[in-house]
Amino acid sequence: MAEMRKKKVPMPEQPLAERTKNFREVPLGYTPEMAVEEAKRCLQCKPKPGEKYSSCVIGCPVEVNIPAFILAVREGKFDEAIKIVKDKNALPAVCGRVCPYENQCEGRCTLGVKSEPVGIGRLERFVADLEREKLGFKAPKLPKPTGKKVAVVGSGPAGLTAAAELAKLGHKVTVFEALHAPGGVLVYGIPEFRLPKEIVRLEVEYIKTLGVELRTDVVVGKTITTDELFAEYDAVFVGTGAGLPNFMNIPGENLNGIYSANEFLTRINLMKAYEFPDYDTPITIGKRVATIGAGNVSMDCARSALRLGAEESWIIYRRTEKEAPARKEEIERAKEEGVKFAFLAAPARYIGDEKGWVKQAECIRFELGEPDESGRRKPVPVKGSEFLLDVDTVVVAIGQSPNPLLLKLMPGLKTTKWGTIVADEEGRTAVERVWAGGDIVHGDATVILAMGAGKTAAQSIHKYLGKPYNWPHV
Repeated sequence: MAEMRKKKVPMPEQPLAERTKNFREVPLGYTPEMAVEEAKRCLQCKPKPGEKYSSCVIGCPVEVNIPAFILAVREGKFDEAIKIVKDKNALPAVCGRVCPYENQCEGRCTLGVKSEPVGIGRLERFVADLEREKLGFKAPKLPKPTGKKVAVVGSGPAGLTAAAELAKLGHKVTVFEALHAPGGVLVYGIPEFRLPKEIVRLEVEYIKTLGVELRTDVVVGKTITTDELFAEYDAVFVGTGAGLPNFMNIPGENLNGIYSANEFLTRINLMKAYEFPDYDTPITIGKRVATIGAGNVSMDCARSALRLGAEESWIIYRRTEKEAPARKEEIERAKEEGVKFAFLAAPARYIGDEKGWVKQAECIRFELGEPDESGRRKPVPVKGSEFLLDVDTVVVAIGQSPNPLLLKLMPGLKTTKWGTIVADEEGRTAVERVWAGGDIVHGDATVILAMGAGKTAAQSIHKYLGKPYNWPHV
């Protein structure tokens, strides 16, 4: 028993031999008994002197009352637990699956000093799943309508969170989404085995019960002009994410068989290429697939490649595993499933066959030098270390940038050299009545940080709509 209290209650998973042959979710979630046992590990810490919240809550970008919801789980009051969570978090089933809680709430857990931190993410997932499967959604009582209207551009985690918060404050909210399905990166960027699309759909349905209107297949700036938007709505929140793929701009990168991670995952996740020909989207996978980069997206691509039938799936990364930005959990799962890693290496050029398909990647080895502006040691190429790697498919997963379309149609917005929108700490932009948040402001980041930005902007919008003020300069 003492040993169990040092470690999290293990979560059941699909057997390793089965999971690489399907796209079903890998972790299966806690039973009520497991959840109660894990909740008993929580020390119920009080805020430190001079601090408003407990350490774990300070680590949560949306400020969920973590000790309170875990105490409710411990006492078997599951309906109360999910109510506490959803008071602050409109997407708990999503966060319980993909939030990097080891760097957020769990990273600040006092228990984690001498043992494993409490499984906060696992417990959040448990109460969210239990509500969906057995308890049923219960929309909160909404305040009297304010008569104000807000447009939210983009239905990713930032946009959905902003919409939910504004609706709970009494405003009429319309969300505009360019794709045919809402969810943004949650539906096109994260594979089914990590985040089932039915989970996203039902989270969106809950947000709609708050009175939020959702309009898909609408490209703001084309389907509806920005002038029309400003004429009809009192405020606009831009949460269009970072959907423009980055490339290395090396020779041969335009060969057939080389995908951006964005296209590769969109074909798989949103267009269900893994169910071809039942779905109309094909995707070409050879025997050997190489994914460039070592973030969470890279792990998603490499693991997806194995499920699509690749005999070998490689991760090529110019730093070491220690510097890899992916969550440790995702790296370990990739290793378990057979993904191979080539650290301290990167492609310098691609070589094609006579038909224009990639057949080899010429890579160069690196060694680590002094830290760069990110704090990580800078990779330095080793002269004369080139080597060839046979490949049939390459996925470039080195990050994404904001799509410039909307920015061109709203010329007053200030942008950085990376194409992100300049906004202050409340999400206010250089254009009056326009707020922005998520990856469009911070660059390619995490779901929970985008949600935190959406929530902060919603609170600022509410304040402005109640008492307009002179617009700040950013």
